Amino acid sequence: MHALIVVAHPDPGSLTHAVAARLAEGVSKSGHSAQIADLMAEGFDPRFTATDHAVHLKQAAPSAEILAEQARIDRADTLVLVYPVYWWSMPGLLKGWIDRVFINGWAYDEIPGGKLEKKLGRLPVHLVALGGAGQQTYERHGYSGAMKTQIDHGIFDYCGARVVTSEFLLPSDIQDPGAHLETVYAIGGRLFQAAERSDAADAA
Repeated sequence: MHALIVVAHPDPGSLTHAVAARLAEGVSKSGHSAQIADLMAEGFDPRFTATDHAVHLKQAAPSAEILAEQARIDRADTLVLVYPVYWWSMPGLLKGWIDRVFINGWAYDEIPGGKLEKKLGRLPVHLVALGGAGQQTYERHGYSGAMKTQIDHGIFDYCGARVVTSEFLLPSDIQDPGAHLETVYAIGGRLFQAAERSDAADAA
């Protein structure tokens, strides 16, 4: 099985990139494959333009760039997003990727009459966010719940994709990063365990 790991951070030497790489190692060690999509290195343009708006309204066809992004998601058996927490959310680069790629007609379908068809029900999603504040700060201000509402529910549930893992690595600026790397290595190693158990049950 195959995991697409999307990472958004401007510094290739960052802990965010190290986490993505270590998670991919965990996937590979478990006998599966992983691809890391580095949005910054690839030069993905996150700007939602008038053309993107026309695509949303189904008045224009998606560009080759967007079709290519959708195709590599379609090739994946699971999607993993690895990102730093910026202003209590994901970076603009990653949000722009979602804005432009998870479009009406592909991720979901707005049907005349107000009905919604969720089209990504087959896609398990794993979120790995790195923050600089402690857990008490997130909980005291309600940010942890707010981010889950915004991202887990507001984005992926709207498309029918099930968020299996929603992991906060805190605080990334003072804790030994080795602990974070081992945490995500373990996450990578068990990404496909449920699917493997299901396959084994079907074969029995």
